[in-house]
Amino acid sequence: MDVSSKVTVLKIREASAEEIEDFVAVEKKVRISVNGCHALSLYCSPSMIREFVVGVVFNEGLISGGWCAERLSIEYGDEINVDIPATGEIAEGEKTITSGCAGGFSLNRKLPEEKLADSTVFHLTDIREMYRDFQKRSEGYKATGGVHSAALADNRGMLVFAEDIGRHNAVDKVIGYALLEDISFSGKIMLASGRLSSEIVTKCARCGIAVIISRAAPTSLSVKIAQHAGLTLIGFARGDRMNIYTGRQRIRL
Repeated sequence: MDVSSKVTVLKIREASAEEIEDFVAVEKKVRISVNGCHALSLYCSPSMIREFVVGVVFNEGLISGGWCAERLSIEYGDEINVDIPATGEIAEGEKTITSGCAGGFSLNRKLPEEKLADSTVFHLTDIREMYRDFQKRSEGYKATGGVHSAALADNRGMLVFAEDIGRHNAVDKVIGYALLEDISFSGKIMLASGRLSSEIVTKCARCGIAVIISRAAPTSLSVKIAQHAGLTLIGFARGDRMNIYTGRQRIRL
């Protein structure tokens, strides 16, 4: 499905006005069912839907018991309907609305009890170049100005790149892709375009992604979670500048 569409706008420049066609990001409702029983609905960009759903189910523990990522069905229309065959049931628990775009939620799953032992080291010059490349790839943002990006990379380069109207959604798509393609999270870095909230850092902690970097700021809670989980948290990555908040031992200056 198209991830952007044309609309007519009145563009104002100082004292002039001009009617032009412009692009906006497409937003779709995704209804997720488990064995035909509705579980939840989310809004996202209509790309990488399978990866998105797998990421959400894994990150939030939506299903208590076995489920089959390869056999889930997707029907595209005004809404996108996804059904997941499962031997388990829809998980019960307190649902918390997240601070992210597109109406995210969290089931308040616990963090791993032990700190992440991943000792992978990234060179500062490589991280800078990697993040520059990451920003150049965002065709959706260039066209609409209305999407976020996320990517998973290792010391050899970028493994997967995703865009979405929601910054949490983009991270879910990247994680879902890695799960479907059986890519290990060890020795990896998550690149993100938006604010590093507690939910995004928690997703990475559950997966065991050691390093998280964004051009935006972290929150106080995300710094605490990264410290507790033993992650490396980097914000304000802009040009040759960045702030390393936690886990500086993984970055070689």
